Amino acid sequence: MYLDELNLLITKCMITRIYNVTAVTPYGLLPNGAVDVQDNIIVAIHNKLPQYGENVNLVDGQGCFALPGFVDIHLHGGGGVQFMDATPKQIKQGCIAHLKHGTTTILPTSMTAPVDVICKMIQNVKQAQAITTELTVAGVHLEGPFLSSEQSGAQNPENLAIPQKESWEKLIAVWNGIRIVGIAPELPNAFELAEILRQKGIVASIAHSNADYSVCKEAISHGFCDVTHIYSGCSTVHRKNGYRFGGVVEAGLLEDDLTVQVIADGKHLPAELLKLIFKCKGADKISLITDALFPAGVNLTEGTIFEQASGMSAILEDGVMKLLDRQAFAGSVATMDKLVKNMVELAGVSLCDAAKMASTTPARIIGMENSKGKLAVGYDADIVLLNKQLDVVKVMAMGKFIED
Repeated sequence: MYLDELNLLITKCMITRIYNVTAVTPYGLLPNGAVDVQDNIIVAIHNKLPQYGENVNLVDGQGCFALPGFVDIHLHGGGGVQFMDATPKQIKQGCIAHLKHGTTTILPTSMTAPVDVICKMIQNVKQAQAITTELTVAGVHLEGPFLSSEQSGAQNPENLAIPQKESWEKLIAVWNGIRIVGIAPELPNAFELAEILRQKGIVASIAHSNADYSVCKEAISHGFCDVTHIYSGCSTVHRKNGYRFGGVVEAGLLEDDLTVQVIADGKHLPAELLKLIFKCKGADKISLITDALFPAGVNLTEGTIFEQASGMSAILEDGVMKLLDRQAFAGSVATMDKLVKNMVELAGVSLCDAAKMASTTPARIIGMENSKGKLAVGYDADIVLLNKQLDVVKVMAMGKFIED
């Protein structure tokens, strides 16, 4: 028994030192760096390899970039799993599919459905969090059902609802792990709901909304602070009797009090719009999201038709999920590593800014800024190693490297 306890103590004292990396820190790139991890926490970042000491396990980073683990706050599935109708074990499986691509903190996201169905999904995510040790299931993101029928996109219009106190109280009561709720602010009672969410520390996001700029501006004063996948399911500049009015897109770009979620899969938004969003908002106000559906992280045949848990059908075509009439996208099949690469190669941002949008900013938005999203001392040891082509080489979550 004494030897077992001694071995456990030695293991806890052991430092894992990832060396021969360019560390992507909040303060810039640190070439020829090394990162020390102990007891699941980053305990040191070196600008050169220190002398080898006792109880140090050396891991050669092979010249890779070392980034903070990615934080995906909006995704509906992966690895063949639909979070909406999955069991807790299946949700864990879907999350691990994204972990292999660098996502170490994840926020499973609902689709629009009857309130009782969403409540069940919330319960399943709660149970999935309890059984998942490989990465951090940070809570749940509710996309709907309080969305606009005019901007429903791939959400099932049959399940859209006006915010009612009885409905939102039922949803909120299920679990205190709700982190984000998407709402169309022009709907009746939307402002009241947003104020309640703000009091509870839950992000109220302008989602699938046909609101004018003026409504969005007023919504900010009632607690709205984010825009769900800007340009997708969003009103934009339009005419009324010859006069032009801005919409959700313009409010998202111009209002400093609003952060924006960006699907940077290279399909939903072309390079010029990625550049425009970055120019207007900067890395501190952008969260990269996959908005991934269940084919993400799985090699599936193009042209395959899937029925989603929402009841809406979609086809995998040209590397993206589309509605069958091809008039709108239904979601992405991307993983977060692809988004980081796209922002560098398509939008021309620095790797430091891409890392901030994939990790630091989303972590802050969901209230985890003191433990997640930075390669810094005292933060959880969630680390992604990317090669020079920005492809994932190795992933560490909570101090443990995942199996290839």
